[in-house]
Amino acid sequence: MTESQRWFFLIVVMAVAGIVYLLAPILSPFLVGALLAYLSDPIADRLEKAGLSRTLSVVIVFIVMTALVAVLFLIFIPKVGYQIQTLLERLPQALTLFEEQIFPWFLTTFSVDASLFDFANIKKLLVGDLEKTSDIMAQLLGGITKSGLAIAAWVANLVLIPVVTFYLLRDWDVMVDKIKHLLPRNLEPKVSLWASECDEVLGAFMKGQLLVMFALGVVYASGLWIVGLDLALLVGMIAGLASIVPYMGFIIGIAVAGVAAFMQFQDPMVLGYVGAVFIVGQLLEGMLLTPLLVGDRIGLHPVAVIFAIMAGGQLFGFVGVLLALPVAAVVMVLLRHLNEGYKSSSLYATEHPNDLEQSESVVNDN
Repeated sequence: MTESQRWFFLIVVMAVAGIVYLLAPILSPFLVGALLAYLSDPIADRLEKAGLSRTLSVVIVFIVMTALVAVLFLIFIPKVGYQIQTLLERLPQALTLFEEQIFPWFLTTFSVDASLFDFANIKKLLVGDLEKTSDIMAQLLGGITKSGLAIAAWVANLVLIPVVTFYLLRDWDVMVDKIKHLLPRNLEPKVSLWASECDEVLGAFMKGQLLVMFALGVVYASGLWIVGLDLALLVGMIAGLASIVPYMGFIIGIAVAGVAAFMQFQDPMVLGYVGAVFIVGQLLEGMLLTPLLVGDRIGLHPVAVIFAIMAGGQLFGFVGVLLALPVAAVVMVLLRHLNEGYKSSSLYATEHPNDLEQSESVVNDN
């Protein structure tokens, strides 16, 4: 890479970061559409290889995707909202149960002074915060309802996402090819290699780990529904999302499901059924889901994913969250190549003086 090319790419990166920062309020539908197009492009490519035209392949993928989103909004979102409302209604009951049974047992078992904990004040604070949250949500919804401009902007963004997704998915391969031909000829092979590795990293996570998370959420929700838990869908979703970190979904899910099941049934035996559901989920993840959907492909480390999402949200808000994983994949690939370059450089390969003396003595002895 020449000196002028280094400065050119540095200026481009800084310009793109500035544009993202300035246009962040309007970029969300475009980034969501680009993400959906990226995830759907392999399916459209397979249909195209099967003999269908690109437009027909995109139309089929788009119809299936639209149907799935419609089912999500029409069936699952209202159910999740109802279960959240049920959880808020049962929370005072859970606090009372904890105060009357679990809290005294904790104090007696561990010989803790009860004066150290003002549980009545804690309960009052939690309930007050819940009421305050409900008031804030009511005010927010009321403000949105009164503001026709806000509603129009929200609807416009919602309608814009499928439009952007359709056109980006239709022209995805063409755009990638044009970008490839815009690269300097001396850098095109290396940049194409890096882009391929970035796609592998993103594919391993977004097309693998996210599917594992979704499948685990379905498994947990179905199992808890069979047990009879009223909050099965909500707890299953929480456990599935928490599975972004290995074993975190299991730990959080079994804890939340155990408390919810004990509140609902008041029977310790149900905790065994809840534990069985999550054990089955872990076995399926280790023996079937992860080998089948992720395999041995290299993905992003869970801690790197969490840090990237939090850093992106802190710097650029929701747009930063959407950009976090692609940027993290690029950084990971660059760090990998920097590591390889460092280990092949004189900074790493220079021998220690003692090693040089020993090698010289060996040569002299021979």
